[in-house]
This record gives sequence, structure tokens and C-alpha cells, in this order.
Amino acid sequence: MADNNDDDVPFMQKLLDNHFLLLFLGVASPTILYTLWGIVDIMNTPLAK
Repeated sequence: MADNNDDDVPFMQKLLDNHFLLLFLGVASPTILYTLWGIVDIMNTPLAK
């Protein structure tokens, strides 16, 4: 019988097997990027006179 030892599993496979982490990254990264993009866009808008 083969040993089911966690030491044999590569780090990236452990990372990609975690569905909740992938869900969090898939939701959080666009949210952060679009929020920063919006802030930069608002800061670059000239003031009305």
C-alpha cells in the first residue's frame, strides 16, 4: 500500500486544491484592482471651476 503522506504533495497542488482560497482570490483580486483603478481615475479628474 502507498503512504498517503502530505509531504509528498507539492505546495502548488495543495494551494490549487483549496477551493475556498481560490474563490476568495477570484473575488478579492478584481475587487481590489477595480477599487484602486477607480480611486486613481477620480484623483486624475480635474476639478470644476
